[in-house]
Amino acid sequence: MNKDDELLFADEAEDAQAQVNVKGEQAWKVLIVDDEQEVHNVTKLALRRFVFDGRPVEFISAFSAAEGRNLLEEHDDTAVVLLDVVMEDEGAGLRLAKYIREELGNRLVRIILRTGQPGQAPEYEVITAYDINDYKEKTELTTQKLYTTLVAALRSYRDLRIIDMNRKGLQKIVDSAGSIFELQSMQKFASGVLSQLVALLRLNPNALYCHASAFAATCPASGETTLQILAATGEFEALIGAKHRADAKALPGYPIISRAIEEQRSVFDKDCFVIFFRSKRGSENLIYLDGLRELAEWDRHLLEVFCTNVSIAFENIYLNEEVEDTQKEILFTLGEVAEARSQETGNHVRRVAEVTKLLALKAGLPEDEAEMIRMATPIHDLGKLAIPDAILNKPGKLSEEEFAIMKKHAEYGYEMLRHSHRPILKNGAVIALQHHERYDGKGYPNGLKGEEIHFYGRLVALADVFDALSTQRVYKKAWPMEEVVEYIREQRGAQFDPQIVDLFLEHVDEILRIRERYPED
Repeated sequence: MNKDDELLFADEAEDAQAQVNVKGEQAWKVLIVDDEQEVHNVTKLALRRFVFDGRPVEFISAFSAAEGRNLLEEHDDTAVVLLDVVMEDEGAGLRLAKYIREELGNRLVRIILRTGQPGQAPEYEVITAYDINDYKEKTELTTQKLYTTLVAALRSYRDLRIIDMNRKGLQKIVDSAGSIFELQSMQKFASGVLSQLVALLRLNPNALYCHASAFAATCPASGETTLQILAATGEFEALIGAKHRADAKALPGYPIISRAIEEQRSVFDKDCFVIFFRSKRGSENLIYLDGLRELAEWDRHLLEVFCTNVSIAFENIYLNEEVEDTQKEILFTLGEVAEARSQETGNHVRRVAEVTKLLALKAGLPEDEAEMIRMATPIHDLGKLAIPDAILNKPGKLSEEEFAIMKKHAEYGYEMLRHSHRPILKNGAVIALQHHERYDGKGYPNGLKGEEIHFYGRLVALADVFDALSTQRVYKKAWPMEEVVEYIREQRGAQFDPQIVDLFLEHVDEILRIRERYPED
């Protein structure tokens, strides 16, 4: 490197170096593979202030092809390899080039062959036989030519990376569509969308961020401007479940959010964006994310494609939730109708349903199964609709004949429900039939014993008796809570499943809080 070359290069690099200090971007990795120490020293000296696209260079040195292999495996984001041909032997460099392309499968890294013995590896043969991107004789590489060669290589690497990342981004959208459409809870869905969105952005080095945070929110179709935070990441996690006015200064990103709602469109800013979409039912939904670098045009396009899928899925989940809410309302109403005939409050079925779900969760059942049990439980006494009022509402003790008729409500409820193919109603039929069976086999209608009784029936049996004893009925007064708890303790292994009794006693405080939420009218 002559002095003029060095001065020229230094002048060109001053402004670029200042950009590096401002941006602080990750350096381009350049691997020098050469068995001569002087080649490493000269290369690093010539390019010591090199900057491309606002990013400096990080040099990694290998003094043999074998060492080069190890370093390439360790640094899979290497952008350029400056490769000597003759090292351990005459073909060491070419074998390394073949290893990079064929065994590592790395088609992105740019390989520049530098040789001091061109006769050992003629350019035409090498370029034809190997996937080499450039071929230089060491004697022709002045500082300026080395600079130009590296710029061309990095430009090519950058563009190939962008193409590759965009391909992966599109694949991510396709893959994520399936997974997010499986999430039927709005909260779980919103959380899944944020996870996929973060993964999508991280694919592209130009969209990397250090402290990005995001949240997803919805606004009802009633004309209100209050946003409910469904899911959040990073510093916004504390907002989950909270409600904010869209124009409230306490809401992160409120200026851009207000703008998106006012203009009814997605809005992109330098370091944040709001994805906005409106459902057919009129609800307004948005995703806010900040802490980003300014997004490139292609990144925005990817987000818009992704959000088209998200908006469709949001709409489907809204419809699904409406159907589920209608089903729940019908089931609870049926249960309340049955209880009303026996002059009991509808809150009895709600308390039994909530206590049963709590016990199911504590027993280790998954959330979706526990929720299904909660929805099936309200119709456990549906068969009471077939019991005469004179027996159902008799204030005194029932005769043996009357009690025999009363016990029929378990079978009546089962007959009403057993023909359905819907999981909730099928399980409701089982619960209706078995919730008066006893663990010791002395229950009705079939005298089942122990694990012959379905686990759902054993759960409801305890929850139903607990609530019946602790509330006033037409034929009795409410028991004091300590007597109710003691009775359940005494019936461990007799009337009730021992495991469920233990769960009840361990979590009785939570069960009492359920009673407080659904008091007697």
